[in-house]
Amino acid sequence: MYGEYTYYMPVKVISGRDCVVKHARLLSSMGKRALIVTGKSSARNGALKDVREALLQNGQEFVVFDEVTPNPTVACVQKGAEKARAFSAEFVVGIGGGSPLDAAKAVAALARQPRGDGDIFSGGWTQDVLPVVAVPTTAGTGSEVTPFAVITDEQTGGKYPLADYELMPDMAIIDAELMMNIPKGLTSCSGIDALSHSLEAVASVMASDFTNGIAKEAIKLIFEYLPDAYSLGSAAPQAREKMANAASMAGMAFANAFLGVCHSMAHKLGAYWHLPHGMANSLLLEQVIRFNSAEAPAKMGTFPQYAYPDCKRRYAEVARYVGCKGKTDDELVESFIVKMKELQKTVGQPETIREAIGDTGTEDEFLATPEKMSEDAFDDQCTGANPRYPLVEEIKKMYLNAYYGKHESV
Repeated sequence: MYGEYTYYMPVKVISGRDCVVKHARLLSSMGKRALIVTGKSSARNGALKDVREALLQNGQEFVVFDEVTPNPTVACVQKGAEKARAFSAEFVVGIGGGSPLDAAKAVAALARQPRGDGDIFSGGWTQDVLPVVAVPTTAGTGSEVTPFAVITDEQTGGKYPLADYELMPDMAIIDAELMMNIPKGLTSCSGIDALSHSLEAVASVMASDFTNGIAKEAIKLIFEYLPDAYSLGSAAPQAREKMANAASMAGMAFANAFLGVCHSMAHKLGAYWHLPHGMANSLLLEQVIRFNSAEAPAKMGTFPQYAYPDCKRRYAEVARYVGCKGKTDDELVESFIVKMKELQKTVGQPETIREAIGDTGTEDEFLATPEKMSEDAFDDQCTGANPRYPLVEEIKKMYLNAYYGKHESV
């Protein structure tokens, strides 16, 4: 079924409650001077306090760059890199959700570049990147174990994913204690984001036995523990811990298998209509599963590791793994979609794009955007690993189906 492949995971992962301070000695090997990259929330959830205490235990010096906001910009990471240079930082500690961790990676990439050479999108930084320690405080992005970072170009407003294995953190410290009080909305969106990471890793043309095993177990954990993490919060510490692990496992899977057209479309839907990334993925998952399940697609993905369309069978395997029933692959895929939509409803996700947008846009205003969103999604870096290579018109049809809530294949 699969050809030759490589699984690469150089990140040292430490997972457990209160493990930041407990394993402080592990940070001592990273260097003597650290730049902490984070947002304002890390001071409120205790993560910054724990990291500072760990560094102080080791006698390591540090400064804090806490100016990261959601969707970090080029200007933000350039400012952080300048602070790293001024302090002669030897490594970077990123604390937070996807935005601070992505910013930390980008800062690490630029910090050793000549002052003024700040073109983060040029790729000229790939040979001299500062070591990174990632301390996630949400359970969703998996950025703590991936070679990706999404940075916003404030000149164009576009979001651009950076992709290079030099961006992978050297260490990830996953402490669910820092995630106990995440708001319900963020718990839902980040959890569904992790689900979409896992499903796209399974479907990808780069999927392998290694990535499939990790992705399927992550999906199972999400179905089992996301509802309690969402509804009970800190009263369900095991659910929080399992979701933290599931998010990182999903990251390990798509770090090697990559993503697909669901993320391509979600990047543009979120950017155009200012929707949370996890919510944008949630709105598109059903459409993409149906699209990828076609037995005779107009065009298969580039360099597939199989001789004929195989995605429906792989979705059916996932369905069996999470307890869905069905006599055929078609029945199993439908059963999985029903189970997935029940989970989405349980954790408060809107059912349609129309519902998600609400009063921020009329039907006519939305209908003016799918043409350009579809063209942009087609050009997104994630599209190349999708098992069924989409036409622009097919992407547009999926957007419209998701807007109106139509349950039909494209």
